[in-house]
Amino acid sequence: MRIGLDLGGTNFRAGLVDDERLVRKEVVPCPKGSEQEVNAALLALVKRLLTDDVTSIGVGVPTIVDRERGIVYHAANIPAWEEVHLKDIMEDAFHRPVFINNDANCFALGVHVFGEGRDYNDMVGLTLGTGVGSGLIIGGRLYNGRNTCAGEVGSLPFREKDYEYYCASRFFEEYGTTGKQLAADARRGDQKALDIWRVFGDNLGCLVEAVLFAYDPEAVFIGGGIADAFDFYKDGMLARLGEFPYPESVARLHIAPSHLENAALLGAAALEE
Repeated sequence: MRIGLDLGGTNFRAGLVDDERLVRKEVVPCPKGSEQEVNAALLALVKRLLTDDVTSIGVGVPTIVDRERGIVYHAANIPAWEEVHLKDIMEDAFHRPVFINNDANCFALGVHVFGEGRDYNDMVGLTLGTGVGSGLIIGGRLYNGRNTCAGEVGSLPFREKDYEYYCASRFFEEYGTTGKQLAADARRGDQKALDIWRVFGDNLGCLVEAVLFAYDPEAVFIGGGIADAFDFYKDGMLARLGEFPYPESVARLHIAPSHLENAALLGAAALEE
């Protein structure tokens, strides 16, 4: 068995994974205090799941990581974590191998190993929420890059800002709403909401075009809070992709939301050297 952790600025999620099954899950709030307080909460969470059968611990964090040394730098929404030697801290505490990676990479790995991406050797996982995260599976393996941030297309320049600005929650703020509210309005048939979703889909189509130019994958799987509204922005996205200069690439590309629960947590549990 393995333990996987998905760390966010609001909650820490941990799961005990046996083969492909999530046996137990625990969630605790992320402390807002010092690095020591955050570390203590994390270690206490792991202790609640630790058994003699646990062979390794994997951790997904929202930032770049020195994967070899297990150092976390400037974790998003965890301000106390500026430079944390997390691998050393956890291995000293639990005497098991600890693997640390970016949370979007863990999402992509989770979808590939446990979810809809099982049948694809080359795929991209996009997480759409507060920001845009992405992870790459190339040749059936997670591709990390030097600092676990390979494939972060959301940060590429786009229009006046970057793709993240136009393909995540800040897009909805420009309209004075949220993705959740806009989805509820669209379900009621509100035309203004449907029109806004089509604009969002056009933006996302531009992002998928960038993915195609950079990686030409077999599949793109979308996760995060905005994935549930896929039916509302799908047409706008496909209309934009209809203008892609290589239509054969689009025709052979599988794009879908991932419905795998706890994908990033499961992916963290599957991390290895």
